[in-house]
Amino acid sequence: MYRITVFRGDGIGVEVAEQAIKVVRKLGEKHHLVFEIEEALIGGVSIDKHGVPVTPEALKQAKESDAVFLGAVGGPKWDGLESSKRPEKGLLSLRRELGAYANLRPVRVFGDLAKKSTLKEEIVSGIDFVIVRELTGGIYFGEPRGIFVLPDGRGEQGINTEVYTTPEIERIAEKAFECARRRKRRLTSVDKANVLESSQLWRKVVEEVHKRYPDVTLDHRYVDDCAMQLIREPKQFDVILTNNMFGDILSDEAAMLTGSIGMLASASVGDHCALYEPVHGSAPDIAGKDIANPLASILSVAMMMEHSFNLLELSQSVENAVEKTLGDGFRSADIYQEGMRQVGCSEMGDLIVERIA
Repeated sequence: MYRITVFRGDGIGVEVAEQAIKVVRKLGEKHHLVFEIEEALIGGVSIDKHGVPVTPEALKQAKESDAVFLGAVGGPKWDGLESSKRPEKGLLSLRRELGAYANLRPVRVFGDLAKKSTLKEEIVSGIDFVIVRELTGGIYFGEPRGIFVLPDGRGEQGINTEVYTTPEIERIAEKAFECARRRKRRLTSVDKANVLESSQLWRKVVEEVHKRYPDVTLDHRYVDDCAMQLIREPKQFDVILTNNMFGDILSDEAAMLTGSIGMLASASVGDHCALYEPVHGSAPDIAGKDIANPLASILSVAMMMEHSFNLLELSQSVENAVEKTLGDGFRSADIYQEGMRQVGCSEMGDLIVERIA
């Protein structure tokens, strides 16, 4: 039996999570496996009910699960709250409690979706690489941080601190090298070592870890060059390893290569329980309209089957079902092309389930 905690969250998270649950249940039915799904609250809905973005009880339930799925959090309803009480704090707390220090984000163009990219079709067609982002360190968590009054009283200063230690860099580098071993054995480490001391340490430690993976080719790029190369020649990449902030930016840039952020799944993994979620946000402007793209959530389920449960056949069957559905001409609104059939969020989930069968 596999225990899965589902946090639907806010906005379209509710709708896309439902499609992910459909797929999990179909996989269990088809392969005679028991997936026990328990739900809990996170984000704005948790604030509305409990006054906090995630409760200790919900975090405990997640930690005791075999895997966690999350839809999306946040929305304008909660924008006025102080930063420590915003919905996004629930997600950060969840990642921290799970020890999910590595974010794996596949960037893949399915079928003819290269036509939906803002770049030339020949540039993005066939893209298939993974961004491995350090998730629990760096400038988002470093101390000191805050907004402080200047000593002379002439205004304020904002401070954020970029901090990385050798063990933090070692463990994320190992994840990236292991990922590269399962793919084309090419790893690109992205930093800003010409300016930042934290990046100089990053590069030094990655070089040391590389000695344990001599079968993987390693190269280094500065983050600004990598950002340019993602637009110029994205097919040169296989696995990209980078820190928290650079990974946050580069992965969203890479999302647009695929034609829609609604196609990108992700896994946040550590040494135990992992968190799976679509890359997109809660999109409150389309919430409840049944037009959201659930494919990123469904592909996150495929990642769950592979990384948490080692059920590679099930993972592949989900990816194949997505490929087949798109090949049959079905499209959600964000990836619609002339001559295709536009379907809603729920119907897209049903189509995937049919093709898994």
